[in-house]
Amino acid sequence: MNLISEMLTSELMIRALIVAVLVGISAPIVGTYLVQRSMALMGDGIGHIALTGVALGWLIGAAIGIQPVDMLAVPGAIVTSMLGAALIEIFRARGRTGSDVALALLFYGGIAGGVILIRVAGGTTTNLTSYLFGSIATVSISDVYYTVGLTLFIVAVGIGLRGPLFSLSYDPEFSRASGLRVSTLNICVAMLAALTVSISMRVVGVLLVSAIMIVPVAIGQLVASSFRGTMAIGMTIGVIVSVAGLVITYIYPFSPGAMIVVLAVGLYMIVAALHPLIQYLSAKSHI
Repeated sequence: MNLISEMLTSELMIRALIVAVLVGISAPIVGTYLVQRSMALMGDGIGHIALTGVALGWLIGAAIGIQPVDMLAVPGAIVTSMLGAALIEIFRARGRTGSDVALALLFYGGIAGGVILIRVAGGTTTNLTSYLFGSIATVSISDVYYTVGLTLFIVAVGIGLRGPLFSLSYDPEFSRASGLRVSTLNICVAMLAALTVSISMRVVGVLLVSAIMIVPVAIGQLVASSFRGTMAIGMTIGVIVSVAGLVITYIYPFSPGAMIVVLAVGLYMIVAALHPLIQYLSAKSHI
């Protein structure tokens, strides 16, 4: 009881919990579309290039004398990850570079660019650690504002356009024949993924952000019978593991991002093991 009251009176923990809940809600929304399109690794690629944006924000902050110097890190990540997501979608759509090659370019170029730019800004790779794996201590009040605003946008677009986006993810050719603006919707999904990566990196970290987008959705697919149900279950699980991971790392000195992902993966393994039994009971109830 004392621990709970201590957590709820800590401004730092309250900010982290708010961001964790919002990330748990928004990440699986985008992840549902990525899983349906067999692009589960897209979040990883965008996460890596977001690291370059973080370092670029540091560099600009250092150049103009902003304090704290990392104040522009999140805006830098947002802009850079959106540009990277747009590029990968353009490459994939035009067929000049396979999507796997484009993802590889984002993976390697993003990390390398981040490491080089942070050194140019006068920092070290240690300054990037909290962005790589997440950290409760780095969640500022400005991060909360960014997360609230972007989460509202992601939820509004992800759920508001669920019909067209589902059609696009399930059958792009049918969507095109139906008159949907496929290219615009593809860019829309890429932008949503970029925004999700940007708001998730403070808690989960860019190296693990794809997991919170994908694993809750994978669990939802095991137990839900519809696209809407999968998304709803994914959002619920996303919130649960995000909050539970933060609470555990408040007590024990673990990385919040790693703990959140371990909880999500562990839950997936449990549900996958029980899945045959769930199917059997479900089939028996309909007899």
